[in-house]
Formats: sequence, C-alpha cells, structure tokens
Amino acid sequence: MTELLAPAGNMEALKAAISNGCDAIYLGMQKFGARAYSSNFDLESLKEAVAYAHLRQVKIFVTMNTIVFESEVEEMKEQMRALNEIGVDGIIVQDLAAFDYIVNNFLDMEVHCSTQMGIDDLEGTLLFKDLGTHRVVLSREVEIEKVKAIKKGAKIPLEIFVHGALCVSYSGNCLMSGLIGYRSGNRGRCVGSCRKAYELINQTTNTSLGTNYFLSTKDLNTIDHIEDLKAIDSLKIEGRMKEPAYVANTVATYRKALDHKITEEDKENLSKTFNRTYTKGYLFHEDKKEITNIFRPNNFGYEIGRISKIMNDMYEIKLTRPLNQNDIIRISHNDEDVILNVVKLYDKAGNLINKAEDVCYIKIKEKLSKGDLVYITKEYAYYKALESSLENEFRRFNLDISVSAYPDAKLIIEAKGLGCNCHYESEEILGQAINNPSTKDQVIKQFSKLNDTIFELNSVDFESHNAFIPSKLLNAARREIVQGLYDLKLNSQKKRTKAPIVKDKISFAPQKPYLTASVTTKEQYDACVSCGIKEIYFENVVRRNQNDYTEKEGQLLIGGYGGIYHYRKTNPFVTDYSLNVVNSTSCYALYKLGAKRVTLSYELNKHQIEALITAYNEAHDGYPALEMIVYGKAPMLFTKYCLLEKMNQCGICKTNQYVIKDEHGSFPVITHADCTSTILNGKTLNLLDEMDSIDGIEAFRLNFTIESKDQVVNVINNALSKLNGRMDKSVFNQETDTRGHFNKEIV
Repeated sequence: MTELLAPAGNMEALKAAISNGCDAIYLGMQKFGARAYSSNFDLESLKEAVAYAHLRQVKIFVTMNTIVFESEVEEMKEQMRALNEIGVDGIIVQDLAAFDYIVNNFLDMEVHCSTQMGIDDLEGTLLFKDLGTHRVVLSREVEIEKVKAIKKGAKIPLEIFVHGALCVSYSGNCLMSGLIGYRSGNRGRCVGSCRKAYELINQTTNTSLGTNYFLSTKDLNTIDHIEDLKAIDSLKIEGRMKEPAYVANTVATYRKALDHKITEEDKENLSKTFNRTYTKGYLFHEDKKEITNIFRPNNFGYEIGRISKIMNDMYEIKLTRPLNQNDIIRISHNDEDVILNVVKLYDKAGNLINKAEDVCYIKIKEKLSKGDLVYITKEYAYYKALESSLENEFRRFNLDISVSAYPDAKLIIEAKGLGCNCHYESEEILGQAINNPSTKDQVIKQFSKLNDTIFELNSVDFESHNAFIPSKLLNAARREIVQGLYDLKLNSQKKRTKAPIVKDKISFAPQKPYLTASVTTKEQYDACVSCGIKEIYFENVVRRNQNDYTEKEGQLLIGGYGGIYHYRKTNPFVTDYSLNVVNSTSCYALYKLGAKRVTLSYELNKHQIEALITAYNEAHDGYPALEMIVYGKAPMLFTKYCLLEKMNQCGICKTNQYVIKDEHGSFPVITHADCTSTILNGKTLNLLDEMDSIDGIEAFRLNFTIESKDQVVNVINNALSKLNGRMDKSVFNQETDTRGHFNKEIV
C-alpha cells in the first residue's frame, strides 16, 4: 500500500495531518534538521508526538538531514540514541556519519537517505541498498518512468515528493545561501536566495534581458497523476514550515485521491491554501520554462475577479467567484501586490453585506487601476472548516470486550484493541439485582461512549445472572481499559540496539602537498599542462546528478554516489566537494568505498578542518588523504532548469557569457552540454596565502571556470610559489595556528 507522508513543523500540524488521513509524519528537532526555522520538536514534545501517532498507527520519521561537523558528531549520536528510546520509526539523513551510526547501532530504527544526498539513479540507490538503507528519497528531478525503473531494479522502498515547494537546485547541491549569507541550506538555514529578483545580463552584447524572479520555482502539484504515483512506496508532501491548515488541506486532498474519492472541486481546493501557482514538475515532464515564475514568490491564491470601476472612496470589483467578509484578498497592481483583509464589504447601494456573488464594493486606501486582478489568498470559511478538522479522528480501531458479571463477584472484562489484550477486574463486588438486572444493551450503551478515544465498540460478549452493574462502574471500567490498551500499545515498542563493532583502520602516509586543477575548457587544460600540473580534472569528471556513465580511463573525479557505485571497481577515483564531507567518519566511509582522496566541503573553515584531521588521526592512528579547493569561483547551485532557456537564449548560450545580478553583485551563469546549468559565486575564493597554515592536506585544488589562459597561468605560478615556500615546514604540524582564519563559520 502506498504511504502518504505528511510534514509537521509543530504538534498542531502533526494532529492536522493525522486527522486528515496520513500514514506517516516527518518532522524535525531543534538540531540537525533541514528546516531550522520551523518550530520543530524537543524531546518532550517528540515523546508526545510519537505516542499520539503510534496509537493511531501512524509512523514518525525524524529528519536529521544536515551535514554534521566534527564537533557535533557526539551530540548527533546522543540525539539518535534518545530517538531510539522514544521509539521513532526512522531517521532521514544526508551525512554519511549519521547514516553509518544508525546502520551500525540500531536494530529497529530505520535509516532513510534524504533527497539532500542527491540520489537520482539506480546506481546510487543500489549503493545505499548495499550499505544498509531502508529507503531512498529520490531527487525531485527524476521522471516518473525512471522512478519506476529504479524501484524495479533496486527492489527497495522509494520515496518521492509529490506536492509543495521546489528547490531550483538539486537538493544538497546548493551553496547559494551559505556562500552569500553564511546561512547554509545544508545546515537547514536556507534564506531562500533563489526567491529574490535578479537581472539577467548578456555580457557579450552588454544587454540586459530583464529583471524578474526566474530562479523562484512554482509549487509542485501532482494530484492529477495519482494513479501513476500509486506504484511508488511513499508520497511525500513538502511543508514543515507551513501552517496546520495547509497540512490539513493537502493531506486530505491526496488521501481522497489515493482512496478514489476525489472530485474536481477537491483538486481546486488545493489553491485555497498557500501556493505559488503549480507545476507538475520534472516528475511528469513539465516544460523547463514552466518550472519557475516571473512574479513574487508570495501566496498566489486563486483569481476571483478584477477592479471594474473606480469611485471617490470605493472600488468596484466584478466577481467571477464569491467573496465573503473576512476573506483576505491580493490585488495585483503594476507588479506590486496590495494585501487586504475584507473587514467591510458593500453592495451597490452602500449597504454592508456578508457575501457577494457578482459584484461588490470595497474601500481601499491604495491607488489601484481599472483591470487590476483580484485574488483570494485566505478564504475565511474554508479555513474555519479546515481548523475544525484538526482534532478529528480519521480512523478508529475496534474495541472488543467480553464481560462477566455475577452477584457477589467482581466485574471482569477481557478487552482487545490495537493488537493488545487487557484484563480488567473491579475492586468492588457486584450486588444482586432486586428488580432489573443489568443487560447487554446497558453495557453497550456505556461502552459506546468512546468519542474522546481512538476506539469504536465492535463485539460485546456478555455473561451475567441477575447482577446489577452501576453505570458509574461501567464508565470507570471503560476509561481504565482504554488507558490500559494505550499503555500496552506504547510499551510494546522495540528499542533494541546492536552490539558494537570494531572497524578496520584506514590511514595514508603523509605527503608533501601538491596542486591539482579542475577546468572547464581545453584552453584551461592546456595551460595547466604547460605549468606542470599532473592531476587535472576535465574529461575525467563524473558530476553529481550526471547519470550518463560511459567507459572512462584513468583516475576520475566523482561528485555523486551513483558514480561511485558505477566506477569503483574499474577506476581509481577522488570524491568531489559535492558529497559535502565535513567530518572524519564520512571520510572513512568514502575510503571504504574505494576513494583515493576526499575533497572537503566548501562549508568548512580552518578550525573545522583541523578538528576533522585530528579526529581521524585519533581513530585510525594515521592521516586521511584530503583535497581542498583553495581557488576559484565556487558553484552556488547546480540546476536541471536553465534560466537562459526561460529567457529565450537557448542556442546562443555557448557563444555568449551571462551573469545574474542583484544589489550585492554579479553571478556568472555556466551552461552544460546536457542543458543543465551552474550559477557561480561572483566573488573568487582565494586561499593561496592560507596554504602555508593549513596542515594535513594532500592536494590543494585550483578550480578554473571562466578564467582566460593567461589568468590560469598566473594563478598557477602564484600558487606554486606559495606552495614551494612551505616545503621546509613540517608536513603535519599539530599545533593550532589561528593565523589566516578563512571562511566564516557557516551555520
């Protein structure tokens, strides 16, 4: 059966999801979750959430899908142990250290590979199947046919997003927020830099192609494709930062669709809670141009009419759909939005009314124009109906009882519910009935009062002979039995752990550091060769989210897990920055998979690198083989979407250079042969002066993107001179050096 997986940013949203028919909930805690700005749960509220959900046979999955710095690893483990004790069903992770700890320490708590891992092919799925995952959450960019093929080939549960906000970048492959504002998406603190307006400039022709929100994606909506989706194990709704009403609305609608009870009106009602207009996404082959909007990424609502007449102090609105008092409307005027709570609504005669069907009049202080479109963003009555559903029980469970009642004996009831058996005996002795002995119907009447529970009375067996059972006693028995079954159900949760395992140690001999280079053009490649660079990444690069695994010779630079699975037995390889390695355990996991060297994440600062190397040394009595990028324009995001195609530049992108620009600077746009694109940081990372103070790095990489041949040569010569200047220094100096601190800590 297909699982409907709902988001919960707080307890109210969790209840909204469960009361409207979800099968499982995913939620985050106050650390290690990829939605740090939602309310989230602490241990006490999570205990309440798990109990509430498990009694209703709903699973709880906790997101711990951020990267984990070395200083946080022990805290991460402690939190996982606490989650196991609480009885959560699984944890969703990105970091290999988090993955490793769950697989090797817990028997009953599942580990799910987050979409932040960027798994979008059969090879990546098979890799983590081999490593012990219970489920893979595929990238949002995977088409439905490929999802089905992966499921068939891997034979492992798959999860996909089916509704809600989309990232313009492949998840986990976006550094935009972190590099610009030091609020990392890989740390759950994305500030939504892609939701801003940018100007697109053709630098070759020195032409502005306009300013809009072309990096701001529409929201995903796949409700029309539910029959196709039923082939997938878990359907995930995005929205841990959304209000409970949104959760209630989306869960209820997809529940109806899965249960074959949906109407066209139900589908339309999805627009009555937050949306940025909808796309069917890459999942169902949306035209790339239609993935994003060109207007503000606010709540779009749905259109209900337009300004039809302007009077002295009043605007007439010609309606196509009803408008009610207390609705919230949005009026689009000259690319700006006017938001208004309709406190007072008038008819043509100037009388106050509660509802208008065809035309209405509203006093608005802002200056508007005839023809301005009007949208409802919050329909008051609909929200009230949603809010009233939040405490409903979507499903109830059978309570079966067998009652034995005889004079001069205790009342005995055997109860069954939630797969548990409960035995009840009264403290008081029953008396003999003088006139009217208690009947089965009277027992049914008292035990049917279950509206404040999750039960409904099913079968009742009744044995009695002239006994009188006070109604008060039956009510007390009912309450005690219900609570007893609750306790039995919750206490039956498994909390087993595995015996500790001893891992083989892996370490590498210290080497004098040397330079490597990654290039994007043949001209840059030739320049690197002429300067004596021995390891150059060009045609031997296997990019993350690149699934065309052709036969290659020699050492590779691999940026994704699918590439590791495909090439690990045929080619030596170095892992790229895009695997987001920030701790020693992740390094070890990649060495176990065959990596010759591991490239560190852009998100590490000097002291975090030192902590990683020290921890690895202590665990393995030796050093890791590390590579570090010290020069170049860092890739801020990698996207399947092409904004140049959106702006009608398709076909000329190879002969023109483009940047996007905001108030802070310009960001180069690089297009690839497969029509994907990368947006680079406008500022160039330059840590050449820092190489002398960074100990324990085997290879320092120069990352060339838009540089000319002469610029490449100059950078290499400068880097070589600085690197050679440190050769008389001890290769691995363990003393802490606080000079040359780089890269503010990214939170």
